[in-house]
Amino acid sequence: MYYSTKRYGHNLGLSACFRQPHADHSHCRFLHGYSLSFKFIFSASELDERNWVVDFGGLKPLKKWLEETFDHKVVLDKNDPHLDDFKLLEDKGLAELTIMDGVGVEKFAEHAFNFADNLVREMTGGRCWVVSCECAEHSANSAIYER
Repeated sequence: MYYSTKRYGHNLGLSACFRQPHADHSHCRFLHGYSLSFKFIFSASELDERNWVVDFGGLKPLKKWLEETFDHKVVLDKNDPHLDDFKLLEDKGLAELTIMDGVGVEKFAEHAFNFADNLVREMTGGRCWVVSCECAEHSANSAIYER
């Protein structure tokens, strides 16, 4: 088995703001921001004609998705009871929202995993897949999703 890794945001990070709407007894219920970074582990049982697991140059759509989803965004749970209030801020030009099914580094890792896995399976004809995705809030806290 062969593996390769790719990181995004490890130098400057993807500045995202979010909250945990159901963390009633935690300060995480308030808006707070992090400089998110992502690490992907790719795998293949055989290398391509260049002896690569995955062509990193072909991952530009992944970088674009990460930036459009997280960078300078307020990322909200689709079930946030105050979603309409946040949408008013967006309507006034005060925020750009990303609405997801679940927020937090665990869910961010899962969402990024799914996007990346679909991308590399399609670009390699199923030869390559994502083993795991790690999303870090900062150097001390991260979460890993693998299927």
